[in-house]
Amino acid sequence: MLEVEHRPSDSPYVERVWRGRTALAGHMTSVATSNWELTVWTHHGRVHVAARGPETAASVAEVPENSDSFGISFSHGTSMPHLPLSRLVDTQLDSPHVSARTFALRGEEWPLPHYDNAEQFVARLVRAGVLVHDPLVAETVAGETPQVGARSVQRRVAATTGLTRGAIQRIERARQAAILLGEGMAPLDVTHRLGYFDQPHLARSLRRFIGRTATRLRRGDTAEPLSLLYKTTS
Repeated sequence: MLEVEHRPSDSPYVERVWRGRTALAGHMTSVATSNWELTVWTHHGRVHVAARGPETAASVAEVPENSDSFGISFSHGTSMPHLPLSRLVDTQLDSPHVSARTFALRGEEWPLPHYDNAEQFVARLVRAGVLVHDPLVAETVAGETPQVGARSVQRRVAATTGLTRGAIQRIERARQAAILLGEGMAPLDVTHRLGYFDQPHLARSLRRFIGRTATRLRRGDTAEPLSLLYKTTS
């Protein structure tokens, strides 16, 4: 069984903070996400840390038994200058040195963050120049019209997210569709509300990005849990 707790953040660098625990081994469907994250997990007494990039398609992930995990999901526009996000898309980079209390990042030793001090940890990374934030990217992804040229916007979005603006929009729309279907909304209503061409278009998007059909999402199929989905304020 997978138990997950999550919360939003008031930091412009952070999208969401989450933590989870599993008792039994199994599998989960890791849905597509346009955000990257720093993840810490403990299994059999050993601590692991990794930077996980955006995921452009749903996949099946193993869930180890008796494991604890924690993650900081970063906002659009937040990036690490020393590690281009394009290198992290659909993959992860493990920290080369991790102990019970510290891990290595950018060749330096940092204390392990946890659920309750995530924002303080991020602020420390910002002060050290490990993390930077481009507010134009966040505004553009949120649908605002930038005051710079289209090419500049494309370049800055790609540099800080590893994705194109179109890819981000397609992923976020599919995630929103999954939430609405899970709440019981009819597929035809979801199609119209989110601007899909038709129901087959919605179905293809769900298969690619969520790994579920509309029927399974409405039924609340729990045989194989989904990774974190949540409503946003936008």
